[in-house]
Amino acid sequence: MATLTIPKPKDCYMYDYVIVGAGFAGAVSANLLATHHNKKVLVIEKRVHIGGNCYDEVDENGIVVHRYGPHLFHTSSKEVWEYLSRFTEWTPYEHKVLAHIHGKNVPIPFNFNTIEALFEPTHAKQFIQKLSQHYPQNAKIPILELQKNPDEDLQQLSNFIYENLFVHYTAKQWGVSPHEIDSAVTARVPILIGRDDRYFNDTFQAIPKHGYTKLFEALLYHPNITVELNKDFLTEVCWQEKRIGFRNDFTCKIIYTGAVDELFGYCFEALPYRSTDMVFETMDQAYFQEAATINYPNDHDYTRITEFKHIHPNLSPKTTILKEYPKEHCKEITVPYYPIFNDKNQEQYTQYMQKAQHFSNLTLIGRLAEYRYYDMDDIVLRALNTVGIA
Repeated sequence: MATLTIPKPKDCYMYDYVIVGAGFAGAVSANLLATHHNKKVLVIEKRVHIGGNCYDEVDENGIVVHRYGPHLFHTSSKEVWEYLSRFTEWTPYEHKVLAHIHGKNVPIPFNFNTIEALFEPTHAKQFIQKLSQHYPQNAKIPILELQKNPDEDLQQLSNFIYENLFVHYTAKQWGVSPHEIDSAVTARVPILIGRDDRYFNDTFQAIPKHGYTKLFEALLYHPNITVELNKDFLTEVCWQEKRIGFRNDFTCKIIYTGAVDELFGYCFEALPYRSTDMVFETMDQAYFQEAATINYPNDHDYTRITEFKHIHPNLSPKTTILKEYPKEHCKEITVPYYPIFNDKNQEQYTQYMQKAQHFSNLTLIGRLAEYRYYDMDDIVLRALNTVGIA
């Protein structure tokens, strides 16, 4: 009797690593493995494009838009800056944000300039003097910490900021009150003791000269790297007691950057996230607003409007804006943008993390895989530290 030969699945046993996701976590990991470790790498991406949420493209008006919301690169890590600079030239860019409060567009983070724009001169001077007496120059004070200050003037100021800038914005963005959110999140909206109107204070602030998508193309351009788009890793994943496989291959190592609850079939229930409806609009005018981003903490259902021509200057007579409408994430329907940090959710994630540790060839990297907030430079550094440079 002839022996029945079953052909191996496509690409089986050809790769040392399978990386799930082509955002920063996956692309940097793939590049390091290919270039510094001479490993064969297959990158599987569910979307039809690389770059994850950093994906950008030129729209019908000739304007570069960020399809998943504005991404402004900033870091104080020389290691991260020098690494990414191998793959892109940079255009210096310092992001400035305004907030619409009491009919005025005022700078945030809330600082001395904001105080002078919103209060009459005598009160403004008094608030600035008290802040300078109680806190170091250029310190960033979380609003919930400022509220604990017993000084009556600072109590008045902190209550104003809380009610007019913080509480309603937080309710829209997260769907809960500020006191229900982890301090790591609330600390991201501080009061600045000074006049620096920049949204970030990092040493290096810029955007890729030719866009993020070109940066990702450069990261993934290597003979050791194969990228498959519009492919769902989970439809071809396979399991053994202590190893995870892909297309019946259990020899390769897996770096997973997707949602960890989805990987394990929501066995400990879906992890909570916030999602956002991204609504792009073309305006028949050269510019729509005075800054790249204006936040709307109190008015309207959207949290902010971004105008991309401020980020990527363009001579088009039209302009493109993006309105962001936060909403609850529904698994496998909406995009999970922001993990919701609290003790209950962290305990739930810990169950998934412990389960992942049973699989000797599985590594979790990224916002969705680790259920934590990462800035772009944070996730690049995480990949650099995890994969390493030989």
